[in-house]
Amino acid sequence: MSIRIRTTPLTVVALAAGLALAAVTPALAGTTTAAARPAAASSAQGDPRNVTQRVTDFYGAYIDAVWDTEDPASGADAKALRDFYLSPSARKKVTAWEKKNHADGILFAQNVPVKWKVAYTGSGMGHATSRVTLTWSDGNHPQVTRIDIQSDLTTRKITDLKPTK
Repeated sequence: MSIRIRTTPLTVVALAAGLALAAVTPALAGTTTAAARPAAASSAQGDPRNVTQRVTDFYGAYIDAVWDTEDPASGADAKALRDFYLSPSARKKVTAWEKKNHADGILFAQNVPVKWKVAYTGSGMGHATSRVTLTWSDGNHPQVTRIDIQSDLTTRKITDLKPTK
């Protein structure tokens, strides 16, 4: 086993721990603002065997990484997440889309959404499909876009991303 294969999961774990610490530190210090404070108490759980959960984990961490543009590590974090969660062919498609459209091929946009959610939409032939809904603004009529994500049930890697109409 090569060192790169062993260190990639460690990089993702370290990234997730750092993002969690960054989110908790202001709350522990009592310096959160109303905008940064959650609206209600919430809890989260996950299952690494569930491909829809993995899509959820990827989009949550990826959006956190690209949102925080002032952090010098954010670009490397986003790349590490892509390398871990996307299959090589999906990364190639994303790169080609980005070169053609001059925008982020994970979000299919030039900016970063303020909210996101992921829902399971079906499975078959060794793949599962999830729909990612990205919300781009707050208010009564927020702009939303949707992306269909295909994941391999064996590797749990994202194999295709397509914006929906």
